[in-house]
Amino acid sequence: MKDNLKIALIGLLMGAAEVVPGVSGGTIAFITGIYERLLAALKQFTPSLLRVTLEAGPAAAWRRIDGQFLLLLFAGMGVSIIIFASGISYLLQHQPIGLWSFFFGLVLASTWAISRQIASFGAGLLLLAGAGAGIGIVITGIAPIALPPTPLFLFLGGALAVCAWILPGISGSFILLILGLYGVVIEAIKQLDLLTLGIVATGCALGLVSFAQVLTRLFKHARDKTLAILTGFMLGSLVKLWPWKETLAYQLSADGRQIPLVQEPVLPTTYVFLTGAEPQIGVAIAAMVAGLVAVVLLDWMSIARTGWDDQQRR
Repeated sequence: MKDNLKIALIGLLMGAAEVVPGVSGGTIAFITGIYERLLAALKQFTPSLLRVTLEAGPAAAWRRIDGQFLLLLFAGMGVSIIIFASGISYLLQHQPIGLWSFFFGLVLASTWAISRQIASFGAGLLLLAGAGAGIGIVITGIAPIALPPTPLFLFLGGALAVCAWILPGISGSFILLILGLYGVVIEAIKQLDLLTLGIVATGCALGLVSFAQVLTRLFKHARDKTLAILTGFMLGSLVKLWPWKETLAYQLSADGRQIPLVQEPVLPTTYVFLTGAEPQIGVAIAAMVAGLVAVVLLDWMSIARTGWDDQQRR
C-alpha cells in the first residue's frame, strides 16, 4: 500500500510538471527512482503481448506489463493534468517568475541526481554531456511553427511530445508549444474535449511504446553514455526555464490569452528595463530553493529498486 501511494503521488507530480512548457515528466520519474521500471513496463507492449494474453490469460499479461504500476502512475498523471491545467496556466500568466524559478531549481538539482548515477566521468563522457547540453539549447531555441489542429497533426504532435515527456529535460508540452498545438491541447483538457484528447492520446501511446524500446536498449548497452547525454540535455534545457525572459513572439489561445512562443533569457536588470516590472529576486531565490528541496525530498522518498529487481529475477 505504501509503494502504491508513492507511485500515485509520483504520477501526480509528473502530470503537474508536464503542464509547464519546459519541465519533463521524465525528470520526475528519474529522480524518484522509477524511470527504468517505467521503461521496462512500456517495452512489453509488443505483438508478443497478445500471444501471452491468449496462451496464459489476461492476468499473466497484466503481470508482464507491471499493470498495477502503470495504472497507478498514469491515473495519477491524468488526474493531475486535469486539476492543474488551469492553475498552471494562471501561474504562467500572473506569477511567471516564481513558477519558472521553482522549476529552474528543480531541474538544476535533478541534473545532480542523474549525474551521480554515472560510474565515473571521464573526458569522453564530459564531451557527451557537452553535446547533450548543446542539443538542449538548440531545441529550446527552435522557432515555433503554427500547425493546424487537424487529426493528423494532433496525432503526430502527441507522438513527438511523448518522446520528450519520457526524456529527462525538455517537456512534451514544450514540443506542443513549438508545433503550435499547446493552446489547443490545454483548451481540450479544460473543456474535456474527448475527441481531441483521444487523437492526441493515440499518438502518445504509439510514440511512447516505440521510444521506450530505444531507450531500454541504450540503458542496457550504454548506460553511462546515455546518462551523460541526458545530464547535458537537462543542463541545456535550463535556458528555457530561466525566470527572467524577453518575449519576442506570442501565440493566441482560444480565449484570447497570449501564450509566449519565442523568448530569450535576460538579466534581472535588463528585465526591469524591458518590462518595467518588479524582478521579484527574493521570490525567485525562494522558489529556486523550494525546487532544490523538492528534489532532495523526492530523492529521499524514491521507491527502492530491490523489490523490483527481485520481481524481475523471478
